[in-house]
Amino acid sequence: MGTIGDKIASIKGQIPEQVRVVAVSKTKPIEVIQEAYDAGQRIFSENKAMDLRDKHAVLPDNIHWHYIGHLQTNKVKYIAPFVKLIHAVDSIKLLKEINKQALKNDRIISCLLQFHIASEETKFGLSPDEGYDILKSPEFKELKNIKIAGVMGMATNTFDTELIRAEFKFLLQIFQNLRFEFFIDDIFYREVSMGMSNDYQIAVQEGSTLIRIGSSIFGARQ
Repeated sequence: MGTIGDKIASIKGQIPEQVRVVAVSKTKPIEVIQEAYDAGQRIFSENKAMDLRDKHAVLPDNIHWHYIGHLQTNKVKYIAPFVKLIHAVDSIKLLKEINKQALKNDRIISCLLQFHIASEETKFGLSPDEGYDILKSPEFKELKNIKIAGVMGMATNTFDTELIRAEFKFLLQIFQNLRFEFFIDDIFYREVSMGMSNDYQIAVQEGSTLIRIGSSIFGARQ
């Protein structure tokens, strides 16, 4: 099976240098995250704000914490002092709250717009038109304490690799269209967060810069 460090090394050995591994540490105990940290992993992600706050308080302070779940506006304040990147922003309401809490903490918080690319209706995310509407809105232009760093999406949970590939291509197209329209000179707009344990190889082939890996590092969810 190999240690956590072996698994991280194996994944990193399969991907280009510019693609970064986001270790999905949700539900995992402190000592397991520490083991991954000791093996050199620095980017970790959680999907519950209180868990993220509590883990941040006791783990090394040079960890880059990402938030990957559906974030409720009333929970933003718990992670705003330190979170490095929020992956799943799907409304102007949430962006405004992140901006408000970032301002209180004298920070600029990087965010990814989450787009709905899967065939499953249950997944969260914006349509391309909704994304355009947010970025064109006067409200968005007033938000000075957030930075849109790119896009995020989740493919359909399926064995159909061609469907997965098509969905990742669609997300990359959205990323490129938004860059051309809104971020042509913005060096911070560069992230495409797509790919998880079961489909990250396809995601990397289709242009992912951040792959979110849980079970392939830490084993199956408890």
